[in-house]
Amino acid sequence: MADSFGKKEREKKRRKRKQEKAERKKQKKLEGVKTSEFMYVDADGNLTETPPDPTVKREEIKLEDIAISTPKKTEEDELSNIRTGFLKFFNREKHFGFITEESTGIDYFVHGADMTGEIHENDNVIFELGSSPKGPAAIKVSLRPKAPPPPPEPKEEVTEAPESSSTETAEKKE
Repeated sequence: MADSFGKKEREKKRRKRKQEKAERKKQKKLEGVKTSEFMYVDADGNLTETPPDPTVKREEIKLEDIAISTPKKTEEDELSNIRTGFLKFFNREKHFGFITEESTGIDYFVHGADMTGEIHENDNVIFELGSSPKGPAAIKVSLRPKAPPPPPEPKEEVTEAPESSSTETAEKKE
């Protein structure tokens, strides 16, 4: 049975690659380049050609000290989730709208069911960030309490003391 043209070509390429590999090996031998046969892993997990120093004491880690979990939420994390912004748009018929966060300018979706009280467009609001099927959304939305006006500064009646008293005491000492 005769060999096909494709089979002959594959065999020819295989022989050529084998010959090129042998030539590269011969060239490395002539140049004196020697690759290391063994590799070692150092304390940081990197591969090195030098063996580890047996006199160096390695730090032992107890299995109980390894914690694989998500960190627990603290009250500080809960407070940091509260954000401020203003109601940019709200469609009363479809009960949805968008809130623009003050600090970043990012718009978040809000559903009418997540709003407490009567809120109109451009009202300043406080909200928490939650998730919806399409991304982040504002939840627990309420009007931002207006800051109380600063207390009026008490007007102190200034009675002018005679200026001569300080000068008189200085003259008496002399």
